[in-house]
Amino acid sequence: MLGDFLVRFLLMIFGYCYPAFQCYKVVVKSPIQVQELLYWCQFWIIVAILTVVERIADVFVGWFPMYGELKLALFIYLWYPKTMGSGYVFDQLLRPLVDSNDKDIEKMLLDLRVKAWDLAIFYWNNCTELSQSAFVRVVNYIAAQSNNLGSTSSPPSKKEM
Repeated sequence: MLGDFLVRFLLMIFGYCYPAFQCYKVVVKSPIQVQELLYWCQFWIIVAILTVVERIADVFVGWFPMYGELKLALFIYLWYPKTMGSGYVFDQLLRPLVDSNDKDIEKMLLDLRVKAWDLAIFYWNNCTELSQSAFVRVVNYIAAQSNNLGSTSSPPSKKEM
């Protein structure tokens, strides 16, 4: 348990915080070094793809022994200046794969964007209708309760006395 916690902590520090700070330093540097910026952009592209793949494949790879340690080693390999892993992985693996499937990926993302927008509109319409009907029910309930309170708490009439 402690080992898993330590690996996750180190992954946050060396996999995300350190690279984010280094990227920040490159972005605010004057003048901007294009090669350094390219290097960190490649890193973040690879990390984003790995994160998406990991979320999908977590059921299959999450139980693998030393998975967290291997992921930490991969992240350090990607940003470590002596290995320049991001550039190698990007140029040798990712870029040829994406370049050969560019049109299909673009079409798929466009279709997903359209479907996501339609889904968002559908849920927005349903949520507004549900919230309106719930609001009306609450107002009617409060009005009914105030009428009940008003009829039971009125002072006795002179005939009753």
